[in-house]
Amino acid sequence: MASDTYADFKDAVNMSASELEKWLKTDESREVGQKSSSSAESVGHDSGRKIIEILHTKKGDLSEADEAHMRKVVGYVHRHLAQRPSGDVKETKWRYSLMNWGHDPLKK
Repeated sequence: MASDTYADFKDAVNMSASELEKWLKTDESREVGQKSSSSAESVGHDSGRKIIEILHTKKGDLSEADEAHMRKVVGYVHRHLAQRPSGDVKETKWRYSLMNWGHDPLKK
């Protein structure tokens, strides 16, 4: 595991596993993101569940697949943050989508 991947992931994901678990149970979480069909889970919601698993795994026990997902999360969070809309983002799909990926832009 590249230590920079781990560090970048820890920087990008600013929600704890329990915060993310609670968030993923909300209607707002389920309503955002790209879905392959009307009943399917969004890509971000699925990612959120994988992030929780990664957060519960010891660094030394992470797989290559985990590391690949960590890089995907870092890339998504960085790209999405660059597209921040103007004004109050508290109740926006932009923020909700980021939160599905483990990043709350309003968190200090």
